[in-house]
Amino acid sequence: MSDPAHPRNSATNLTGPPLTPQSKRLREAVKLTKRNWRTKMGRFIVEGPQAVREALIHQATKKPHRATVGVEDGQTRHRPTGAILDVWATSEAAERHPDILEHAKAANIPIREATSAALAELTDTVTSQDIVAIVEHIDTELPQAITKDSKLVVVLSQVRDPGNAGTVLRVADAAGADSVIFTNSSVDVYNPKTVRATAGSLFHLPVVTGVGLPEVVELARARGLQVLAADAHPPAHDLHVPWDAGLDLSQPTTWVFGNEAWGLPEKDRKQADSAVAIPLYGQAESLNLATAAAVCLYESARNHNYT
Repeated sequence: MSDPAHPRNSATNLTGPPLTPQSKRLREAVKLTKRNWRTKMGRFIVEGPQAVREALIHQATKKPHRATVGVEDGQTRHRPTGAILDVWATSEAAERHPDILEHAKAANIPIREATSAALAELTDTVTSQDIVAIVEHIDTELPQAITKDSKLVVVLSQVRDPGNAGTVLRVADAAGADSVIFTNSSVDVYNPKTVRATAGSLFHLPVVTGVGLPEVVELARARGLQVLAADAHPPAHDLHVPWDAGLDLSQPTTWVFGNEAWGLPEKDRKQADSAVAIPLYGQAESLNLATAAAVCLYESARNHNYT
């Protein structure tokens, strides 16, 4: 039975009244387009049917909760774990994506009606996809992201482009990585462009943020993983002839990927066990970061699965 205070649109089963540009709730949500507000509130914006669908599936299957992470000044501190706070959609979007309504029902999350003008204020795309969710941060602690069972870990160090970062996370998911780690020198994983580029993969595997590269490398080695830097500057092993180069890609591996423009600084490169270069057989000077990550991660995945 519907709540009389929040009537439902009978055609789309959306909860009303519609969110509009004048709504106080929208004005609060718009603040999440800024990194400092996302950090302060521990929330972020998820845009588009694919990403919202994956957030709802995560809610229904993973049962997000607020995990206790310590006590400070007598107060128990909690870490949010990806719980959905709001989902808004236009009636047209709800009609186009009835499966999302079913996922929302399974997750016990009401979808509230919104106008296109309201949702456009929450997104930076030219044409809004007319469905948006507000979700709590989904960070994982580093010790839970790199374990003795980990075989493939991805580290982004000084990666600044949100689209590249999100695409690498999506590639890592596709290659079967155990986790993705954003060092404190990299772009905010909750940047709307990053979230959009992950195409929902943000909800598929553990993601760590705000840690230093030395801390990651130390733990990876302690857990038995080799650390490889994807870097073409010599001396570097050729990715396609690992055995001749003394490189064993069948071993559990942590891959470190650097900045799009200048790669890894020397001090970061030196922390790795080896540097690995992708051979270029044509005339291209280099590969895009996300493309390079795809080549490296799939080479590791192939060796893990077939050797």
